[in-house]
Amino acid sequence: MPEKKLIDLYPYRIKGSSPEFLLLKRAKGHVYYGQWRMVGGKVKQGETYWQAALRELKEETSLSPVKFWTIPGVNHFYEQKTDMIHSIPAFAAELHADDTPVLDDEHNEFGWFHLDEALKMVIWPEQKRLLTLTNQLLTADQILEDWIVSTD
Repeated sequence: MPEKKLIDLYPYRIKGSSPEFLLLKRAKGHVYYGQWRMVGGKVKQGETYWQAALRELKEETSLSPVKFWTIPGVNHFYEQKTDMIHSIPAFAAELHADDTPVLDDEHNEFGWFHLDEALKMVIWPEQKRLLTLTNQLLTADQILEDWIVSTD
């Protein structure tokens, strides 16, 4: 079975002095129906992981980032249906504070959540860990230049 290449993307905006994370609720008829999640998806042939993350952001929200960076961590999990262990690169995308997403058919709701609220909404442990890490890096202003992806 060919390897399935996936990405996770954690969109956020800065309101006041703290980040708010954009979460999307999965629509009926789609995998993970009813779950609140970050942006995610598959890498297409010929794409890099970061290119797939930007494409998925655009497809799922119609938004483009102000700043786009790699989170220094990956989402690891085992998928028993395929008997595969996934190591999924994680990215973060800062959006304009007044951006409003236009959702695709995979999602039926969105919301902006501070970390404590987001952690209650998301159910996957690795996603909770990456949300927490992203929040820590943002609030401590510790995003290294090496992590920023130039989208030019």
